[in-house]
Amino acid sequence: MLKAQRDSIRLLRGILVASVVLPTALFCYASWLGYHNITTIADRQIDQTRDVITEHALKVFESVERSMAEITEIVRDQSDGQIMDSEAALHQRLKRISAGSEQVKSLWIFDSHGRALANSLSHPAPPIDFSDRDYFSAHGERDIGTYIGEVLRPRPPYGGAPFFGVSRRRPSSDGSFAGVIQASLLPDYFEGFFAKISREFGSYAALVRNDGSILARQPAIGRNVSVGANSDLGKLMLARNVEGTLTMTSAVDGLERKLAYRRLSNFPVYVVSGMETRAIRAKWLAMMGSYMIFGLPATAALIALVMLALTRTQRLYEEASRRESAEQALKQAQRLESLGRLTGGVAHDFNNLMMVVGGSAQRLRRRHDDPQDRRALDMIDSAVNKATTLTRQLLSFSRRHAVSAKVVDLAESVHRFSDVLRQSVRSDIAIEIERPAGPLPVRIDPNEFEIALLNLALNARDAMPDGGRITISIKRRIDGKTPAGAAGDLVVLTFSDTGSGIAEDIRERIFEPFFTTKPVDRGTGLGLSQIYGFVQQSGGAITVDSELGRGTRFELAFPISNETPHRDADPAEQSPSRLPQPTTLLLVEDHPDVAAVAADYAQQCGFDIVAADSAETAIQLLNRRHDIGLVFSDIVMPGMSGLELGRLIREHHPEIAVVLASGYSDRSATALDEGFPLLQKPYTLEALRHTLFQALGATRTA
Repeated sequence: MLKAQRDSIRLLRGILVASVVLPTALFCYASWLGYHNITTIADRQIDQTRDVITEHALKVFESVERSMAEITEIVRDQSDGQIMDSEAALHQRLKRISAGSEQVKSLWIFDSHGRALANSLSHPAPPIDFSDRDYFSAHGERDIGTYIGEVLRPRPPYGGAPFFGVSRRRPSSDGSFAGVIQASLLPDYFEGFFAKISREFGSYAALVRNDGSILARQPAIGRNVSVGANSDLGKLMLARNVEGTLTMTSAVDGLERKLAYRRLSNFPVYVVSGMETRAIRAKWLAMMGSYMIFGLPATAALIALVMLALTRTQRLYEEASRRESAEQALKQAQRLESLGRLTGGVAHDFNNLMMVVGGSAQRLRRRHDDPQDRRALDMIDSAVNKATTLTRQLLSFSRRHAVSAKVVDLAESVHRFSDVLRQSVRSDIAIEIERPAGPLPVRIDPNEFEIALLNLALNARDAMPDGGRITISIKRRIDGKTPAGAAGDLVVLTFSDTGSGIAEDIRERIFEPFFTTKPVDRGTGLGLSQIYGFVQQSGGAITVDSELGRGTRFELAFPISNETPHRDADPAEQSPSRLPQPTTLLLVEDHPDVAAVAADYAQQCGFDIVAADSAETAIQLLNRRHDIGLVFSDIVMPGMSGLELGRLIREHHPEIAVVLASGYSDRSATALDEGFPLLQKPYTLEALRHTLFQALGATRTA
């Protein structure tokens, strides 16, 4: 059964782990696959954007070249003077050409000294020296073909947007430098086009000279910036790579991008397109978010269902375990109840018999002085004591023993009994007692408590054949749980040893009566049973913690008492051996042999005896006689019980002391609670004398 439960719990836990691991693994795979797809799509978009802006840039620069070629044909073989003479016509012609190209800001014709001969902006051309401009100075030494210059700002008196120049040498018949034909292009035009085709977040497009200078850029970030000669893209451009892809962090804005570049054929310019890697990741995260919107609730629902099934199964098994434990406890309680009923049924008569045997032995002891007879009588007394102890242990375990509880300081009780404990163990066993700082009062039976301590010490001694240590500590536990379940302070006595320990398979049975691991001649199995019954009847609880090879630890917890600890009487206050004055004692006992023994004991104490075999007869005697000073009655009798008789005497004759006796009765505890002195059968002469004299003295004092 337990194996099947463990297997089902293990299976559900495995399903729970799988419901977490498998969706996580699938999500990780989907994440990897989604990232791969997103990057592939991004690469495709970057390549497509590069193709579009490449085609557009080629058309723009080819258009500009055609315009400059047309101007070249117009001024071919013309001297500077001829061009200046026809400046007005050239101005109009250049103006019409530039007006037909949206990207062209202006067209210029310069002489060999950098002075404008004609332009599309104004007539006449101002006498300004443009020889320092790069689009002019680049052609001075040799014919380099088409040159694309840096982004410049217009020189006064001209204004407007920044531009970069596209220029070529003017043709001459002898090949000498005759001047420059130049077109001013607007970066804003290119940036506007880039913005139209790159509307997605993180998109990037640029027009870059082969030295890394940026002519146009989207997103725009200012003029006269460069990708950096030491950057990966700058190095590729300087190496004259035609096209390629790379991922790099921009030196301009510090953003990481995936880039695709291509050089325009026949032009010293590169087109670059790209996308920020954070934008690619954002797309991927958005896609993963959409997966999670549907996946997480489903996974959470699956996990919740499995956890619910696991929790319900565990609760079911725990409930089954508790039910089984409850059934075992019920069976144990029923066994104890049966044992208690059996014990209680025979205890009264058995104790009466022991009373007769013990009393008869005492009478014979007074009459015979023969040593052999005394030895036989000693054996009888020993047997009576052992039988009495055995009956008391059984009644204590079944919680039917009338505990004579009183408030005592638990630590002081242990201290007083420590010498007995040390004498009961071997010299190779040390006993350490840890006492609290102040008194810890509890309501217990001191005699039963001492027997419990002695039983624990003897068990510890047997568990330490090679010697060891016993530690007894008494502590106060604040805000603990009482055995009844209520909150309250406890006094906890911990009794631990360094012995061999208790095996787990027998730990639950150690408190059962007659259960023992000792040989038949070394134990009855009632020691721990007596401790269990004593603790339970004292309103406490006992727990055990043990492991083979590591010793055993018992904890006895008792509710702390608010009363003052009881103080034992001084020897000077003990009862005298005989009465100081004659007193008549009414002996109420239905068992004739027990009555004979009790009468003999009472006569030895100095009482005049009047006997009655029932409570009804005792009432008649009390009504007729007025010399009775003390009533000594058995509790269990046919008809009216001794407890009922005591109540009537207390009500109608409060001057008469009442002492009750019982071999066993479930009314004994009630008698103690109502304040009646109680003697447990079989009692001795000394016990009877002490109890009767004490009761008689208390009544006379009152």
